[in-house]
Parts: sequence; structure tokens; C-alpha cells
Amino acid sequence: MPRLSLAAAAVALVSTLLLSPVTAAAQAAGPAAPSGEDKVNMLIVYGDDECPQPKGDEITVCARKSENERYRIPEELRGSQSPANDAWNNKVMAYETVGRSGTQSCSPVGPGGATGCVQRLIDKAYAEKGQNPSIRFGELIAAERAKRLSTIDADAAATQARVEQAERDYDARRQAEEAGKAAPAPAVPAQTPTGSPAGQ
Repeated sequence: MPRLSLAAAAVALVSTLLLSPVTAAAQAAGPAAPSGEDKVNMLIVYGDDECPQPKGDEITVCARKSENERYRIPEELRGSQSPANDAWNNKVMAYETVGRSGTQSCSPVGPGGATGCVQRLIDKAYAEKGQNPSIRFGELIAAERAKRLSTIDADAAATQARVEQAERDYDARRQAEEAGKAAPAPAVPAQTPTGSPAGQ
């Protein structure tokens, strides 16, 4: 038994030593972006800070906040979800639905009381989404993609024009070469055996 545990420890040690460089290289390389997807760089800049320019096919979007927000706690973390911090008005409004039961009430009481819960969750989700103070990076990314796609037609037309011009230049050179080969050679007068032209 001790021999088996020593052998297992030796195998574990050897595998750790062999695999650690590979693991370190993989971590240094970072996660690769899936093929066909844009690399998106999302940043928050403050005041008059400059948004860095995108490199290559990278999409860089910057959300700008005022300078006085630079060193503050993020807005998402400033509030508290504790029930002790709930406003008195909200507690009173909650009492309005205490005795409500039946269809569409999302209550375990009465026939059809379980209905209405999904709609309540949907309404709550939309209310949270509408009041969310955080910046919507999705909209910024969509706007940047739309700006890039707006130039695709012009770039494609320019590339097509260059290709057609190159084809015309190639055809013109080929026709000039064929015309040069097809031109008859200049006539050379016939020579007599003595070296004088014929007919003299």
C-alpha cells in the first residue's frame, strides 16, 4: 500500500511539472475570440478622457461619465436591497394586495390563484430594466456595428472599381502584345550569291 501511494505521488508530481508550462502559456495567451465574432472592448471614461482608438477589427465603445464620478462608488453598489431600507409608502402599497385572491392574483388561495405570477415577474423585470442606472453597453455596441456596416457598400464599390480597372489594364496589355506579334516583319531584299541584290 505505501508503495502504491508513493508511485501515485510520483506520477502526480511528474505530470504537474510537465503540464505547468503548457498551462502557463495558455493562460498568458488569454481566451481566444470565437471565429466570426467581433472582439469588443468596453470602457468607461471620465470627464474629458480620450477614448482609445480600436486596433484592427476590434470594436471599442466608451461610456462617458462626469468627472465627479471618477472616484465614487459605482451607482449599482450605492443602494441597499435590505428590507429595512424600504420606503414606508412601498410597504403600505403592498398591503393593498394582501387580501387579493383568485384568478390572475398569483396567490395560493382560490381557484386560479396561481395564475398571474408570470405576468407579475415580467412587469417587475421591465420595471427594473427601466430604472437601471447602469450604462447599456449593448446599445453602444449595436451603434458601433451599425456605423461600421454603413461603410461596407462604399468600400465594396471602390474595391470593385479597382478590380475592373485592373482587368481593363490587363486586357489592353495583352491586346498590345498580340498586335506586336501579329505585325508583319519588314521586307528584306533578296541577295545574289555574289552578294549584290537580285535584279542588278
